[in-house]
Amino acid sequence: MDSPKEGTSTSFVGAGILAALAASLCCITPVLALLGGISGIAATFSWLEPFRPYLVGASVLVLGFAWYQKLKPQPAGQMDCACDEDEKPSFLQSKAFLGIVTAIAAVLLAFPYYSGAFFPKESPSTALAAPAATATRANLYIAGMTCSGCEHSVNNALRQTPGVVEANSSYSTGIAQVTYDKSKVDLSRLAQNVATETGYKVTKFEEVNQK
Repeated sequence: MDSPKEGTSTSFVGAGILAALAASLCCITPVLALLGGISGIAATFSWLEPFRPYLVGASVLVLGFAWYQKLKPQPAGQMDCACDEDEKPSFLQSKAFLGIVTAIAAVLLAFPYYSGAFFPKESPSTALAAPAATATRANLYIAGMTCSGCEHSVNNALRQTPGVVEANSSYSTGIAQVTYDKSKVDLSRLAQNVATETGYKVTKFEEVNQK
């Protein structure tokens, strides 16, 4: 039977991994939407983004305390106790398990920094530049983007639209800059595709004056 101390340790480990997962959901969901071919769910957990710094801090603190509990020296009286000689801790109470959980948490917390690797880099139309007479640049103002994973999701939705030559979005400004062939697609279609494929709302769009 697990001791109360062991049960508490397992609870800390579980809380740490859950906090790391919650902190990364807003960035993981767009990738899952792409890989699963599920349209419109990329923005599902964007509401968690304001809490991300707190969730990251909670994960680090909880796992740090779990390591402290695991590594701190035991009082001499407990080390000499004969009742512990034949009792080995379960794998869930081992340093190896805690190390695995810590590594998983680190991968989850760092996800926003490498999520772009899961998305195509170019538009199918990139090789076919739009004629000068129909090449148009525009800005789409998008609500709900909160991390680099959101940017990649929006870029992918735009780049997969026939007629789009280039698309680059920024979650910090909430703007997606698009170059497209207006003889093949219009701005309202681009805005609709973003909403349908990602779930983010395009609040405004406008052509950019080209000199």
